[in-house]
Amino acid sequence: MATMSGIPLVFTVRRCKPEFVTPAKPTPREQKLLSDIDDQASLRFQVPLIFFYRQEPSMEGKHPAEVIRTALAQTLVLYYPLAGRLREGANGKLIVDCNGEGVMFIKADADVTLEQFGDALQPPFPCFDELLFDVPGSQGILNCPLLLIQVTRLNCGGFIFAIRLNHTMADAPGLKQFVSSVAVMARDESTHLIPRPVWERHLLDARDPPRVTCTHHEYDQVEASLPLDNLVQRSFFFGPTQVSLLRRLLPMHLRYCTKFELLTASLWRCRSLAINLDPHEKVRMLCIVNARFKMEPLLPQGYYGNTFVFPAAITTVKNLGKNPLGYAVELVKQAKASLTEEYIKSVVALMVTTDKQLNFPNVIGSFIISDLTKIGFEDVDFGWGKAVFAGTANAVGVVSFFVSAKNKKGEVGTSVAICLPAPAMERFARELDNMLKQQLIEDNKSKSKRILSVM
Repeated sequence: MATMSGIPLVFTVRRCKPEFVTPAKPTPREQKLLSDIDDQASLRFQVPLIFFYRQEPSMEGKHPAEVIRTALAQTLVLYYPLAGRLREGANGKLIVDCNGEGVMFIKADADVTLEQFGDALQPPFPCFDELLFDVPGSQGILNCPLLLIQVTRLNCGGFIFAIRLNHTMADAPGLKQFVSSVAVMARDESTHLIPRPVWERHLLDARDPPRVTCTHHEYDQVEASLPLDNLVQRSFFFGPTQVSLLRRLLPMHLRYCTKFELLTASLWRCRSLAINLDPHEKVRMLCIVNARFKMEPLLPQGYYGNTFVFPAAITTVKNLGKNPLGYAVELVKQAKASLTEEYIKSVVALMVTTDKQLNFPNVIGSFIISDLTKIGFEDVDFGWGKAVFAGTANAVGVVSFFVSAKNKKGEVGTSVAICLPAPAMERFARELDNMLKQQLIEDNKSKSKRILSVM
């Protein structure tokens, strides 16, 4: 049983046996090194995404899984490293064995309609295990498929495309580039619309000799203050009203900050107050920032490897609580501003000098945010039109993702899935609600004063 928007949703998924989709033509049999950014320990995990599509009358009679499977095989001719397997070389260096074994693919049908999932499609999706079956033995980083895909046709004629990526192979823009290429093939359009994939991973290798020239609090090794178990997930939606209320909590000189900075600061503040740490304990916010446009020269178009770093803001629980929201916004802005080309080179050097073993702190006092709202996953069209929803299926531990979504009113906004122990989640929701109500109270006071002044 799955639950969407509090309503029990029971459905059955009939899956075909998982198969390997291999490149449609022979591809080079070679080994390719990942970059020093790609193969760091902090990226050795799987990230799941989900795409919902409506019925398209012009595609009547076509099973979306069969269309996508054919397109996937064609696309893997260009992206043949994704059909390979990761091996580990000297000093933990990851190497792609381009052996053409293929990506794992599942064709499925479900006796449910898109409408039954509710008006507001937002992560987390409690039914996700039905829509992306975790094939036993497929979830490892080494010697396992680099992609797992399930295409589930719905009773209404729509379908759900779910994909799980070994994060060492690509970041969000890189994955968008790949699935967009599959979509072009599925629509049987000219392949000149597909940007040619570029490997060139050596461009993000450490200089010789490697030099760590910046401070990297994102890799501080700290002890967990609270256990990261018995976790629950909940999605929070920020439409125009919520964003406006939060923005009015800021002083005038900060009100033109980006929505990312505003929401990240607000969520970080609420989360830090909700987890009941010692007031003097340090908490960290790591914002994942795309470094593609910080490199000189720019990385070539078509590069699909990992090109992000996550500069950190650090303060104490007490400072976040006693200071107004603008304090947290300033910290987020400073963290983003620290991202320079030299910072990127310093991160790469740190990976090499520590043998890739540094991981970002996966503890309750760390909060990691990745903004996917500008990636355009919803624009991926396999022939059934643009996706109704497209983005990450849930939070991944201490990592939360901003995704584009609509609420029940049809308002477009940002949805964020938060993962916390159940009692902390309740406190988090109260903290956020109090922040929003705080500005409403101030607005009502101002309105009352204006009315009295004219009486």
